[in-house]
Amino acid sequence: MPTVPRSPAAGLHGSRCSGCSVTAYPADGTCPRCGGPAEPAALSGEGRLWTWTVQRYAPKSPPYRVPPSGFEPFAIGYVEMEEGVRVAAVLEIHDLDDIRIGMPLTVTAGDGVPRARPAPSGEERA
Repeated sequence: MPTVPRSPAAGLHGSRCSGCSVTAYPADGTCPRCGGPAEPAALSGEGRLWTWTVQRYAPKSPPYRVPPSGFEPFAIGYVEMEEGVRVAAVLEIHDLDDIRIGMPLTVTAGDGVPRARPAPSGEERA
């Protein structure tokens, strides 16, 4: 598969099965449902929070590097994209008490892991 699913410059790239139309992320040349061939597909980047949790302790080092300011808890979750695929992402939300299942998010490729931010209010959907 020629795409680099986690490259910030490339955006979010998954794959779509040419037989059963299942979308997958990250991109794969084979469909996870039927095993048929899958083609590269750009994801919209829009979705809703499916589930989440808070990482309250520093991950194992290496590969994690504690920033100079020290470790701060952060949220991670699965975002169900418009295409129906769920993408694991770091939730870049400043107040962890504001996180709600179903909240609209915009997901972008990040350094190693996708990043999700609250969708601008004009993009919220019912």
